Amino acid sequence: MGRTGKITFKGTPMTLLGEELTVGSEAPEFTLHYFEGGLKTLSKSDLVGKPSILSVVPSLDTGVCQVQTKTFNQKLADMGDKVHAVTVSRDLPFAQNRFCGAEEIASMKVGSDYQTGDFGQAFGVMIDELKLLARSVFVLDSNGKVVYAEIVPEVTNEPNYEAALSALAAAS
Repeated sequence: MGRTGKITFKGTPMTLLGEELTVGSEAPEFTLHYFEGGLKTLSKSDLVGKPSILSVVPSLDTGVCQVQTKTFNQKLADMGDKVHAVTVSRDLPFAQNRFCGAEEIASMKVGSDYQTGDFGQAFGVMIDELKLLARSVFVLDSNGKVVYAEIVPEVTNEPNYEAALSALAAAS
Protein backbone atom coordinates (compact mmCIF):
# COMPACT_ATOMS: atom_id res chain seq x y z
CA MET A 1 0.00 0.00 0.00
CA GLY A 2 1.40 3.39 -0.97
CA ARG A 3 1.40 6.76 0.72
CA THR A 4 0.24 9.32 -1.85
CA GLY A 5 0.77 13.04 -1.38
CA LYS A 6 3.69 12.80 1.07
CA ILE A 7 6.02 14.09 -1.65
CA THR A 8 5.82 15.81 -5.01
CA PHE A 9 8.05 15.76 -8.06
CA LYS A 10 7.95 19.13 -9.84
CA GLY A 11 4.62 19.73 -8.10
CA THR A 12 3.01 16.42 -9.08
CA PRO A 13 2.00 14.19 -6.12
CA MET A 14 3.90 10.91 -5.99
CA THR A 15 3.27 7.64 -4.13
CA LEU A 16 5.83 6.29 -1.67
CA LEU A 17 5.98 2.52 -1.14
CA GLY A 18 6.74 0.96 2.23
CA GLU A 19 6.11 2.16 5.75
CA GLU A 20 7.44 5.53 6.85
CA LEU A 21 10.52 5.14 9.02
CA THR A 22 10.35 7.37 12.10
CA VAL A 23 12.76 8.56 14.77
CA GLY A 24 13.13 5.89 17.45
CA SER A 25 12.55 3.04 15.00
CA GLU A 26 15.09 0.31 14.47
CA ALA A 27 16.58 0.72 10.99
CA PRO A 28 15.41 -2.13 8.76
CA GLU A 29 17.71 -4.69 7.19
CA PHE A 30 18.90 -3.88 3.67
CA THR A 31 21.47 -4.84 1.08
CA LEU A 32 23.10 -2.28 -1.19
CA HIS A 33 25.75 -2.87 -3.85
CA TYR A 34 28.86 -0.84 -4.58
CA PHE A 35 31.92 -1.13 -6.80
CA GLU A 36 35.37 -1.21 -5.23
CA GLY A 37 37.67 -3.43 -7.27
CA GLY A 38 34.58 -5.56 -7.98
CA LEU A 39 30.96 -5.66 -6.91
CA LYS A 40 30.51 -5.78 -3.13
CA THR A 41 27.59 -5.54 -0.73
CA LEU A 42 26.82 -3.16 2.11
CA SER A 43 24.22 -4.03 4.73
CA LYS A 44 22.91 -2.67 8.01
CA SER A 45 25.34 -4.87 9.94
CA ASP A 46 28.25 -3.09 8.20
CA LEU A 47 27.12 0.18 9.79
CA VAL A 48 26.82 -1.00 13.41
CA GLY A 49 29.45 0.40 15.78
CA LYS A 50 29.49 3.98 14.50
CA PRO A 51 26.80 6.58 13.87
CA SER A 52 25.74 6.60 10.21
CA ILE A 53 24.25 9.06 7.78
CA LEU A 54 22.36 7.74 4.77
CA SER A 55 21.92 10.44 2.14
CA VAL A 56 19.29 9.15 -0.30
CA VAL A 57 19.01 10.62 -3.81
CA PRO A 58 16.97 9.77 -6.92
CA SER A 59 19.99 9.78 -9.31
CA LEU A 60 23.56 11.04 -9.24
CA ASP A 61 23.02 12.09 -12.87
CA THR A 62 20.91 15.07 -11.77
CA GLY A 63 22.04 18.46 -10.49
CA VAL A 64 20.36 18.53 -7.08
CA CYS A 65 21.53 14.99 -6.29
CA GLN A 66 25.08 15.99 -7.19
CA VAL A 67 24.86 19.07 -4.96
CA GLN A 68 23.51 17.00 -2.07
CA THR A 69 26.30 14.42 -2.37
CA LYS A 70 29.06 17.02 -2.75
CA THR A 71 27.72 19.08 0.18
CA PHE A 72 27.58 16.13 2.57
CA ASN A 73 30.99 14.93 1.33
CA GLN A 74 32.52 18.32 2.10
CA LYS A 75 30.80 18.77 5.47
CA LEU A 76 31.65 15.23 6.63
CA ALA A 77 35.36 15.44 5.79
CA ASP A 78 36.28 16.56 9.32
CA MET A 79 34.47 13.61 10.91
CA GLY A 80 36.76 11.15 9.13
CA ASP A 81 36.29 7.54 10.18
CA LYS A 82 34.21 8.43 13.28
CA VAL A 83 31.04 7.91 11.23
CA HIS A 84 29.72 5.88 8.33
CA ALA A 85 28.48 8.04 5.47
CA VAL A 86 26.64 6.54 2.51
CA THR A 87 24.89 8.04 -0.49
CA VAL A 88 22.13 5.72 -1.68
CA SER A 89 20.52 5.74 -5.13
CA ARG A 90 19.28 3.29 -7.74
CA ASP A 91 22.09 4.23 -10.14
CA LEU A 92 24.28 1.31 -11.16
CA PRO A 93 27.33 0.83 -8.91
CA PHE A 94 29.63 1.49 -11.88
CA ALA A 95 28.02 4.87 -12.58
CA GLN A 96 28.16 5.75 -8.87
CA ASN A 97 31.85 4.84 -8.78
CA ARG A 98 32.56 6.93 -11.89
CA PHE A 99 30.74 9.94 -10.38
CA CYS A 100 32.64 9.68 -7.08
CA GLY A 101 35.97 9.49 -8.89
CA ALA A 102 35.21 12.44 -11.15
CA GLU A 103 33.90 14.58 -8.28
CA GLU A 104 36.52 13.47 -5.72
CA ILE A 105 33.93 12.11 -3.29
CA ALA A 106 36.11 10.68 -0.53
CA SER A 107 34.12 11.14 2.69
CA MET A 108 31.18 9.00 1.58
CA LYS A 109 30.58 5.54 0.21
CA VAL A 110 27.89 4.99 -2.38
CA GLY A 111 25.38 2.17 -2.31
CA SER A 112 23.07 1.11 -5.10
CA ASP A 113 19.55 -0.20 -4.56
CA TYR A 114 19.35 -1.21 -8.24
CA GLN A 115 18.84 -4.95 -7.85
CA THR A 116 15.76 -5.35 -5.68
CA GLY A 117 14.76 -1.93 -4.42
CA ASP A 118 14.58 -3.45 -0.93
CA PHE A 119 16.25 -0.43 0.66
CA GLY A 120 13.67 1.93 -0.85
CA GLN A 121 10.78 -0.25 0.27
CA ALA A 122 12.21 -0.89 3.75
CA PHE A 123 12.92 2.79 4.38
CA GLY A 124 9.60 3.89 2.83
CA VAL A 125 11.20 6.04 0.12
CA MET A 126 10.56 4.13 -3.13
CA ILE A 127 8.64 6.40 -5.52
CA ASP A 128 6.13 4.05 -7.16
CA GLU A 129 5.60 6.11 -10.30
CA LEU A 130 9.32 6.65 -11.04
CA LYS A 131 10.90 3.54 -9.46
CA LEU A 132 13.48 5.93 -7.99
CA LEU A 133 14.24 6.77 -4.36
CA ALA A 134 12.80 9.91 -2.81
CA ARG A 135 15.29 12.50 -1.64
CA SER A 136 15.77 11.82 2.05
CA VAL A 137 18.29 11.65 4.87
CA PHE A 138 18.47 9.17 7.72
CA VAL A 139 20.85 9.26 10.67
CA LEU A 140 21.36 6.07 12.67
CA ASP A 141 23.06 5.77 16.03
CA SER A 142 25.85 3.24 16.52
CA ASN A 143 23.27 0.52 17.29
CA GLY A 144 21.20 1.10 14.14
CA LYS A 145 18.36 3.11 15.69
CA VAL A 146 16.96 6.02 13.66
CA VAL A 147 17.77 9.33 15.37
CA TYR A 148 16.90 11.58 12.40
CA ALA A 149 14.64 11.09 9.41
CA GLU A 150 13.79 13.58 6.67
CA ILE A 151 11.87 12.88 3.49
CA VAL A 152 12.13 16.06 1.43
CA PRO A 153 8.55 17.06 0.45
CA GLU A 154 9.50 18.26 -3.06
CA VAL A 155 11.98 15.87 -4.70
CA THR A 156 13.74 18.69 -6.58
CA ASN A 157 14.61 20.55 -3.32
CA GLU A 158 17.67 19.96 -1.15
CA PRO A 159 17.49 18.42 2.33
CA ASN A 160 18.11 20.24 5.62
CA TYR A 161 21.88 19.66 5.80
CA GLU A 162 22.38 21.38 9.16
CA ALA A 163 19.63 19.42 10.93
CA ALA A 164 21.00 16.11 9.63
CA LEU A 165 24.58 16.99 10.53
CA SER A 166 23.52 18.16 14.00
CA ALA A 167 21.77 14.82 14.56
CA LEU A 168 24.87 12.98 13.37
CA ALA A 169 27.13 15.02 15.67
CA ALA A 170 24.80 14.36 18.62
CA ALA A 171 24.90 10.61 17.88
CA SER A 172 28.72 10.63 17.71
